[in-house]
Amino acid sequence: MLFTRAVRGWHLSRSLDHHLTLKALQRGFASGHCPLIHHSDQGLQYACKDYTDLLKEEKVHISMAAVGKPEDNGFAERLMRTIKEEEVDLSEYADFQDAYQRIGQFLDEVYTRKRIHSALGYLTPAEFEAQWHSQHLLPSVS
Repeated sequence: MLFTRAVRGWHLSRSLDHHLTLKALQRGFASGHCPLIHHSDQGLQYACKDYTDLLKEEKVHISMAAVGKPEDNGFAERLMRTIKEEEVDLSEYADFQDAYQRIGQFLDEVYTRKRIHSALGYLTPAEFEAQWHSQHLLPSVS
């Protein structure tokens, strides 16, 4: 979620087919968060019927970067770089399951609850979201 920099749904797979992104999207919706707009690149895994049908079913506006313009999806590109530089490159995983668990732990515990973001006034995504909810008198969602 770009507004809070929080990762709502993620998944790790051995292949880059649409099941990877569909599972991540389903996990994001299962977390109780539904964005108004979903922005991605134009990869087949984001443009496939199952994926776009789920977005439409949830009444989410679909936005896609222009062909050959990765800068249009800068937040996602930066997130992937952060995961690679701050977790993957610094780790040796015993196997796929170990990688899945530790990357998930990084996203849930480090990226969301410990890593500050200059775009959020040097708060973590969790702190920023809690602050925003308290200022808008809405219950915090964790």
